[in-house]
Amino acid sequence: MDPQRFVGRREVLHDLVDPARIARLAATLDHASPPWTPGIAPPLAHWLCFLPDAPQGAIGPDGHPRRSDSGLLPNVDLPRRMWAGSRIGFHSDIPIGASITRTSTLIAATPKTGRSGAMLFATVRHEIAIDGDDAPAIVEEQDIVYREAPPPGPSQARRAADPGEADPVVRTLIPDAVLLFRYSALTFNGHRIHYDRDYARDEEGYPGLVVQGPLLATLLIDHLLRQKPAGRIVRYGFRAQSPLFDGEPLTLGLKRDGNQTALRAIGPAGIVMTAEAEIAG
Repeated sequence: MDPQRFVGRREVLHDLVDPARIARLAATLDHASPPWTPGIAPPLAHWLCFLPDAPQGAIGPDGHPRRSDSGLLPNVDLPRRMWAGSRIGFHSDIPIGASITRTSTLIAATPKTGRSGAMLFATVRHEIAIDGDDAPAIVEEQDIVYREAPPPGPSQARRAADPGEADPVVRTLIPDAVLLFRYSALTFNGHRIHYDRDYARDEEGYPGLVVQGPLLATLLIDHLLRQKPAGRIVRYGFRAQSPLFDGEPLTLGLKRDGNQTALRAIGPAGIVMTAEAEIAG
């Protein structure tokens, strides 16, 4: 099916900002006292809402719900998928416990060809509003990349990337299988590359469990908030550069320039993710 036929499709979902989910996010990030404004949903907490609810019989071999011709995203024969990046505007605060609605629209579906073969770049625009409000509190454009299955044989070596100049403020950690599992559970993400080592290695050609892109983006924004507790982030964007696997050391770096902050996640092969944030003055 032509992916362009999906452009313009909409989906509307309802949820609430569950305080128990927020508490579990704090625990996952290892906070006894998180650096967030009390009573207000922290940045990226909307990723804990509107969780997938496909029945077990509708789950595909990779752990994701099977795509269909009636879904929001294009039904294309490209089995591998990656959340490549987002651009997010935080326009107003959302209280913890608030009822919220997300309106999602597929705004682009662009086929391309790269080193790994055929690809599809899809962009979904999410508008999240507190029920009863006219304007959205959060607007996010999310980029998703679909790719062909890898060729049989050993996993491909990652290309080393120069991490460049050292960042003045850094934090180091080693994401392990437990952290990946807890984040997948928190977001109800069934993708097997994050918890099924045999599948990740034998079916998708990875040398280990893949650290979730949203988890890396959350760790970066958490790194910023540890330096500026309760700072009100009004804009955040990130772009995945290369994969990181469980057990590998991760360095989080940031450089602040006034209200603007550049963030980087760096692994053994170089830059894993870059991000930019703007804090209200």
